[in-house]
Amino acid sequence: QQITLVKTEQKNNFAQILSPNPEDSGVWIHQDAWFHLGNFDEGMAQTYSMKLSGNGVYAFVLKGSFEVDGHILKNRDGLGIWETDSFNLLSKEAGSEILLMEVPMR
Repeated sequence: QQITLVKTEQKNNFAQILSPNPEDSGVWIHQDAWFHLGNFDEGMAQTYSMKLSGNGVYAFVLKGSFEVDGHILKNRDGLGIWETDSFNLLSKEAGSEILLMEVPMR
């Protein structure tokens, strides 16, 4: 499948780009995985809630800087997050971009 990403959907929010539900926005995948992309202004905060219990998230900073549950991540840094229902994210720079990949841990 192919999609066109709408930049306004990513502004200070998580835009879904992949999911296991063909009715959802984004590309359909045959796994219990969700990918989200976001572009945030400096100081903007957001909470990500896991879609499926037992999943984990790999957060990858494409550009800029974020604080993710107390951990500072800069350009091209990544962080694995698991055994939680949600986590908080704070943009530390204008135009910061992050990719969140939620996947099964088992």
